[in-house]
Amino acid sequence: MTSTPSQNSAIDHHREEFPILGFHHVEFWVGNAYQAAHYYRAIHGYRIVGYSGPETGVRDRASYALQQGDVRLLLTSTLEPNGEIAEHFKLHGPGVKDVAIHVPDAEAALDYTLSHGAEVVTKASITEDDRGKWKSASIKAYGDTVHSLIENPDIMWPPPGFRVRSDSIAVPIGLERIDHVVANVMLGEMDAWVDFYERVFGFVLLRHFDDEAISTEYSALMSKVVWDGTGVIRLPINEPAVGLHKSQIEEYLDFYRSPGVQHLAIATSDLVSTVEAARERGLGLMSVPDSYYDEVPTRVPDLDVDVATIKRLGILVDQDDGGYLLQIFTRMMQDRPTFFFEFIERRGAIGFGEGNFKALFEAIERDQAERGNL
Repeated sequence: MTSTPSQNSAIDHHREEFPILGFHHVEFWVGNAYQAAHYYRAIHGYRIVGYSGPETGVRDRASYALQQGDVRLLLTSTLEPNGEIAEHFKLHGPGVKDVAIHVPDAEAALDYTLSHGAEVVTKASITEDDRGKWKSASIKAYGDTVHSLIENPDIMWPPPGFRVRSDSIAVPIGLERIDHVVANVMLGEMDAWVDFYERVFGFVLLRHFDDEAISTEYSALMSKVVWDGTGVIRLPINEPAVGLHKSQIEEYLDFYRSPGVQHLAIATSDLVSTVEAARERGLGLMSVPDSYYDEVPTRVPDLDVDVATIKRLGILVDQDDGGYLLQIFTRMMQDRPTFFFEFIERRGAIGFGEGNFKALFEAIERDQAERGNL
């Protein structure tokens, strides 16, 4: 699905009033930021580039700034038994708190979003140190998730106030940028959040999948994808649909206990190399039956990757009008069956692997059955 001329005109108008430069960073609130940072360094290959905590004058939390390519992550944990971070972790477990958006003018962006119905979380303020400064504000999104609006012209990372670290130990696995961020919301809320992103951010609908398109014998979900019109921001939004058993979305909502981010899709230009490196380091990846690959040559006739190789690695492949894509999904990143990652390589395709939904959901259902949650 491509944007219509009227949609393109609306997008251009919104972008003039509210320009967006892309994803800035994603912040996780976790139980132990130190251990989480070293996990992502050892297994996913992120460099630990900054630290904030008592040694930098911050008394209530510790944060580690990570980077690989243009992917920037913050991992934050509380140093206190009470407070916002402690309550968030108690309710949700480890999860995404902030999907930050890069904008040229944070104050103007905040004013625009508020005038279109957003709810302010933090007003625009400046943070600076001897490396430079940035301005930020934030608004409420689904559940306890927020969107920070970051004005950071030179992409200074880690944030101001962090102690810069040099990391010569991390070995990257080829992750380059955030491709899309997927949200799970309650039954009946998907359209309201689509309206929110259309109204507040000026996004438009890119894809719509109903419960007939995304279903297995046991469970189903519905999904709509909004984007900025250029592809620098893609936001799929899922809600559960009625099935014979509990869907993966319902399981997420039961354990996360509110809407939230289900997974981040990270782009790479060589998924085979990325997966080989990740598997060597012990990263758990979802598997699909060998029979899945029997139909790959027919479904994706233009594929120029060796089928035996992607079969050995468990990589999924799908095609649309623009080309094809390769993708793979990790297992859960924590004990609760909530958050996971996707790694994706786009070779012209702008979709989300629709042809793989059934195989993916059946793989998830196998894990759900093992947990006794199907």
